[in-house]
Amino acid sequence: MRILLDTNILIHREANRVVNEDIGVLFGWFDKLHYEKCIHPLSLQEIQKHKDDRTVKTIETKIKNYNLLKTEAPETTAITKIREKFDSSDNDAIDTSLLKEVYAERVNYLITEDRGIHRKAAELGISNLVFSIDSFLEKVSAENPNLADYKTLSVSKEYFGNINLKDQFFDSFRNDYQGFDKWFNSKSDEVAYVCRSDRGEMLAFLYIKIEDKNENYSDIEPLFDHKKRLKIGTFKVISNGFKLGERFLKIVFDNSLNNQVDEIYVTLFDYTEEQERLIGLLLDWGFQLYGLKHTATGDEQVFVKDFHPDPDQEHPKPTYPFVKKDRRYFIVPIYPSYHTELFPDSILNNESPDDFVENQPHRNAIQKVYISRSYYKNLRPGDIIIFYRTKTPGTNAYYTSVVTTIGVVDNVFTEIKDADEFISLCRKRSVFTDGQLKEHWDYNQRYKPFVVNFLYLYSFPRRPNLKALIEMGVITDTSSVPRGFEEITKDQFEQIIEASESNESFIVN
Repeated sequence: MRILLDTNILIHREANRVVNEDIGVLFGWFDKLHYEKCIHPLSLQEIQKHKDDRTVKTIETKIKNYNLLKTEAPETTAITKIREKFDSSDNDAIDTSLLKEVYAERVNYLITEDRGIHRKAAELGISNLVFSIDSFLEKVSAENPNLADYKTLSVSKEYFGNINLKDQFFDSFRNDYQGFDKWFNSKSDEVAYVCRSDRGEMLAFLYIKIEDKNENYSDIEPLFDHKKRLKIGTFKVISNGFKLGERFLKIVFDNSLNNQVDEIYVTLFDYTEEQERLIGLLLDWGFQLYGLKHTATGDEQVFVKDFHPDPDQEHPKPTYPFVKKDRRYFIVPIYPSYHTELFPDSILNNESPDDFVENQPHRNAIQKVYISRSYYKNLRPGDIIIFYRTKTPGTNAYYTSVVTTIGVVDNVFTEIKDADEFISLCRKRSVFTDGQLKEHWDYNQRYKPFVVNFLYLYSFPRRPNLKALIEMGVITDTSSVPRGFEEITKDQFEQIIEASESNESFIVN
């Protein structure tokens, strides 16, 4: 298996100054799986132009650890069209040349954090062969679960004063922020969200702060208006294939809803791979570049997310977690054996949290997959789904069948050509293994499954059971429980929301 590495990944792997645990995890997997690490000759030219002479010398001495491609793939009509459409600089041209090796099947995969390269790959129809660090780690972790070094433990709240500041995890903050240790110690009685491995290693850290309308923003340009805001003060996630970035963003959004803020913002430098990847994640979820924050160590970029948006039905992700009330509503069943795997936050009182350690991508992801053979399959982006957990085996459905969770449709795939495409669509965000997905595909040759990508919105505080749903008129009787996607009315939806004692602030009239 030949893996081509983008120039920046090579720089951050071998440069002496940069501490990047994400890339360390990535290279650990290369060693386990005996993958061949390849670099393009044009990447060497890019490296030689690097402004840090020490980095250039370090990489040149370590180049023997990589396979330098001896030849370049020939130009094709498709590649020429990409160059004409996208390339306006030498760096753009080099990026396309890297893609050319994948397109010509001279290497198996390309790993890059460059969003422009990913856009080009989509244009060429080879997105399935071009990975970010995190998506590649998801792939190899899902395909080789027995080789994973550790389990990812559940997110917990901890006082700063109880966290080991000397942990290597915090070295990147020290490199970027003068006086970081002093700031950290001053927060000793405040709370952060953390996630560790079962070996005690720090994998993710989040500190958030609610700021009122009188906060001083004199160092931000353009100057902020007077609004209530949630500030993401410190945020770092080591890429490991477990979708911790989405898990922690969900915490940010939940806190923003609970505190009824007007905006969320974060300030970041953008000169490391780690920071650029975090910026990419924020942009995907609706943050926009606002301006600059002037600091003693340089200017940081300021990213802002409007927390009173007009929800976008066709593209619900940027305006997440808000949905419009004027939508179609569906109720759909999910078996108990899959329910809490997909929705750990919707765990029932009679289930043990210890059984749901967050060591699978689908447990942490906001974006999730539902596989269905429902007769009705004409779902559209923006449709709202309520999940009906079917009865616990050996119990009375009247009391143990409950509605627990709400989501919004992102997109739907009904025309799937084969098992490989089906597995590829589901692997990262489904509760099933590849083998189980293949069984799903082969189960009925006449009625193949389809795939619904949806965004997990909310777990109901109180879960109306079948008895309550019948009394409300949402379900007629015990013989008419949902067996696929079944549409319900706006009034029935509102009855469920009221009976579940939900915080309705994410629903926009």
